Amino acid sequence: MNDIVDLTVLFYRYYSMYGHVEKLAEEIKKGAASVEGVEAKLWQVPETLPEEVLTKMSAPSKSDVPIITPNELAEADGFIFGFPTRFGMMAAQFKAFFDATGGLWRTQQLAGKPAGIFYSTASQGGGQETTALTAITQLVHHGMLFVPIGYTFGAGMFDMEKLKGGSPYGAGTYAGDGSRQPSELELQQAFHQGKHIATITKKLKGAA
Repeated sequence: MNDIVDLTVLFYRYYSMYGHVEKLAEEIKKGAASVEGVEAKLWQVPETLPEEVLTKMSAPSKSDVPIITPNELAEADGFIFGFPTRFGMMAAQFKAFFDATGGLWRTQQLAGKPAGIFYSTASQGGGQETTALTAITQLVHHGMLFVPIGYTFGAGMFDMEKLKGGSPYGAGTYAGDGSRQPSELELQQAFHQGKHIATITKKLKGAA
């Protein structure tokens, strides 16, 4: 893929136990793919919990989205990272993956590359913004450029009539007891985030 002229490659890397983050990731990929000259790829990070534990947690089987290895990150021009919240921080599975990127950190191969964040929590006040804030430290040590969506989503950012996840830091959803799925408004915000970061990544690559 590196020999295709003017192609901007974005990696959408996520961890999803019950599928909520994965649904956002799929919509984010669609948004990125809507930008001409951008190739968007979905990747999962490895699961760290034993199968018997996942069974007790009633976690569904993983999708067939490929599992990424740390060194493959260097192939991308930009990233959007997605994960559920665990006590106001990213899930341990995603943190374990970041902990395995020491080789990339030593060589700073990800420095200067744009990155965004999206997330899922069980409830309002469940840590969506703190999850984003604590995740930014991972980007900083790699020299990546955090790209929030700000209020570029427009009126959807101010809708008070519907339950809606997400914030200026990135798209998000509320899972509740697991039965609630991302709403149409949340999916629209995810599509917007994909398009927004893809556009910025393409501009940065073109200016390099």
